[in-house]
Amino acid sequence: MQTVYYSLMRNFLACLLFAISVGCLTSPESTAQEIPGTPSATKHIVSSDSHEGVTIKIDPWTEASRYKEKFPKRSPFSKGIVALDVSFRNDNDHGIKVNLQSIRLLVQVSEDSRQELIPLSAEDVADTVTLKENTKDPTAKRSPLPIPIPSTGVKTSRDKNWTTLRDACQDAGVPSNVVAAHDTVKGLIYFDLRGETDLLENAHFYLPNIVTMGDNQPLSYFDIALGRAAAE
Repeated sequence: MQTVYYSLMRNFLACLLFAISVGCLTSPESTAQEIPGTPSATKHIVSSDSHEGVTIKIDPWTEASRYKEKFPKRSPFSKGIVALDVSFRNDNDHGIKVNLQSIRLLVQVSEDSRQELIPLSAEDVADTVTLKENTKDPTAKRSPLPIPIPSTGVKTSRDKNWTTLRDACQDAGVPSNVVAAHDTVKGLIYFDLRGETDLLENAHFYLPNIVTMGDNQPLSYFDIALGRAAAE
C-alpha cells in the first residue's frame, strides 16, 4: 500500500508541475479573447498594459469581416489601412488627458529598418480609400511604409462617398482625449500598413504623453507589444 501511495503522489506532483509551467508561459499582457458577434472558434489577441491607475487595451482588426458593421459600404481595410480598437480605462479619482497625436505604431519593416507610424486622421483614411489607387505589389520587396501627409489640392474630388467614409471614421474613432475618473473611452485608431498585417506580430503601441487633469502631472509612458495578430 505504501508503494502505491508514493507512486500516486509522484504522478500528482508531476501533473501539478506541468500545469504550473504551462501557466507561466502565458503572458498576462497578450491574451486570446472571444469577441462578441464573431464565430466561437475565432480568437483575437488583445494586448494590454496597466500602471498608475490607467489601463490600455488594444485589439487589432486584421479581418475584413470586423469592419462591416462600422463601414458597410467602403472599408479602410480594403486599401491596406488597419484599425486598432483601443480602450483607455482610468481608475483614478481624477481625470486624465491623453495626447492621441503623440501615439506611434513602431513596426519592424526589415532587419535594418524600423519605422514609427503616426495615426491617420478621418480625412487621411477617406483620401486613401476613395482618392488613391491600390498600387501594392505583394511580390515586390518591402519598402518603407507611407507617412501620412495632409492632403492638398484634392478637395475638389471629395464627393459624397468621401464625406460618408470620413464621417464613419470619425464616429468609430476615439471620441475624446479626456478620460474622466473611473471611466473608459474607447474607439478606433487607424494606421496605413499597406495591408501587411504581419507587421503587427512584432509591433509596439507607444504612447508617451498622458497627463492628469488640473495639475498636468505626466504619467509614465506606455509601450505595449502587440504580439501576434489574429490570423485572417
